[in-house]
Amino acid sequence: MTMKKVERLAEQSDPAPAGAARTEARIRAVEIRHVQIPLPVAASFSRRQVTSRDYVLVRVVATDGTEGLGLTYAGNRAGSVVAEAAETLLAPVVVGRSTLLVEGLWEAMYQEALLHGRAGSVMRALSAIDIALWDLNARAAGLPLWQYLGAHAEGSVPCYASGGYYRPDKSAEDLAAEMGRYADLGFRAVKMKVGMRDLAEERQRICLARERIGPDVRLFLDANNAWSDLFSALPFIRAFEPFVPDWIEEPFSPDDIESHARLVQATSIPVATGEIEAGRWRFREILAARSAHVLQADALVCGGVTEWRRICALASAHGIPVCPHAWHEVHAHLAAAVPNAPFVEYFVDKDIVSTHALFDTEMTVADGRIELPTTPGLGFAFRGDVLDRHATGGWRRVS
Repeated sequence: MTMKKVERLAEQSDPAPAGAARTEARIRAVEIRHVQIPLPVAASFSRRQVTSRDYVLVRVVATDGTEGLGLTYAGNRAGSVVAEAAETLLAPVVVGRSTLLVEGLWEAMYQEALLHGRAGSVMRALSAIDIALWDLNARAAGLPLWQYLGAHAEGSVPCYASGGYYRPDKSAEDLAAEMGRYADLGFRAVKMKVGMRDLAEERQRICLARERIGPDVRLFLDANNAWSDLFSALPFIRAFEPFVPDWIEEPFSPDDIESHARLVQATSIPVATGEIEAGRWRFREILAARSAHVLQADALVCGGVTEWRRICALASAHGIPVCPHAWHEVHAHLAAAVPNAPFVEYFVDKDIVSTHALFDTEMTVADGRIELPTTPGLGFAFRGDVLDRHATGGWRRVS
């Protein structure tokens, strides 16, 4: 066979031309927008109350016209701090770079952020940009994000119904009825708040909830950092044990790893934590201290899809599950791509978490499972009318 024939055969069989333009795609611009959405009814935890929620939205635009969307939760005030970090600190790092350099861009942004914050607002801004990059590449590939990441699940993922918030006019009977409604909808696990009331009232709330949902529905308890130390927590924890909760979430300050570790040894209730932690190094400390049975890494907080996957792999090596915190629109994709994410958090009451208002589509939930989308990327677009109504300004573009 002549050399010319070999070259012609190579040209006919080589798939490179179809992918060449995609490989060369670069980030043309990063757009950032800060949105504040008021809640119809205040959401009350053990130690604080939320009347509105701030989000920072990110749109990454590639030179081939592909776009990717990302977001982060920025608390209930001062979300502008996160937007500023995204715009002035991190976006300039990624503009002009290859859209496929996701791991490299994560490291570049992290290094740029060393002096300004390796957690908190800066890491939340990094998370939003990282999520947008993964979404962009999945859309370019024509695959849902959960498949682009390498699917582990198929069709749907289990979720639990999260609620049970405090309200001034909400009795223990009302709480039990709420938990019962979730169980009647087919959820095999539900979550309620604890830690605001005195011991007798908290025990009654859990007792009535357990009676209503029965022994076969899992009951998760969320304390939202209710107790300052183990001495304060133990009387409550002991009173909760007879109702066989499946975890007690964030009993202490997230920085008090020692108290979490001591509680693990002191109770039969599994301990869960990590929803506001950032970076795999912090989760390594939690695992090394044996201070949790369940990690709750949040991709919108911990460093995006890239870091969430690292944390999940680290937890898997320790035999620890990861049940991601909130934002099922993103986390259903991630949970479907790993073997150790048994539950995704889902809010039936849309007045508690307002992300659903931001998106043009909503995931389908049936019998306690979230159906995985078949559309490319994350599978949603931002609703322009909602953004225009609640944004603090227009899209801020870095190019």
